[in-house]
Amino acid sequence: MSLENLGNLIPNPARDIKQNLAAIASSTVLTEQQLWGAIYASALASRAATVIAAVATEAAQHLAPSAIDAAKAAHAVMAMNNVYYRSLHMIHDEAITKMPARLRMTVVGNPGVDKVDFELWELAVSAVNGCDECLRAHVKGIVGAGGTREAIQETLRVAAVIHAAAAVIEGEEHLAK
Repeated sequence: MSLENLGNLIPNPARDIKQNLAAIASSTVLTEQQLWGAIYASALASRAATVIAAVATEAAQHLAPSAIDAAKAAHAVMAMNNVYYRSLHMIHDEAITKMPARLRMTVVGNPGVDKVDFELWELAVSAVNGCDECLRAHVKGIVGAGGTREAIQETLRVAAVIHAAAAVIEGEEHLAK
């Protein structure tokens, strides 16, 4: 299955999502690796089996195995970090915030892809998971590593569209049961 096939699963009332899904694959802002890594990491974060399966198949045509592993790692580490840091932000307890996280995340130091690419993928997952602290940290990391604000905006757009497509497709699958 492909992004185009995913689009065919989206009903007419959500045709804007279908059109946006078709448009994200032709990004002129992100490199092919940045784009497909963001699509893949966002699909994983969506937790929608149909979307994950379709994206994994198509991403394999655009990404080296090391980039696929890095996108999976970005998803995994942010699944953990987004819960932890979003919780700290919501708690508003400075004493707890100052405690060491003691969360293992060595992949961040050596993800197997360019730092900007990995940060963009972490940004995408953080957007899907809704962690404002992580979003701010990754924007700072991307810009600090030489990434552009245009790449940040495009990655957020990709995450939003993949998330919306997953929500619509999962909804349709539940309605069909």
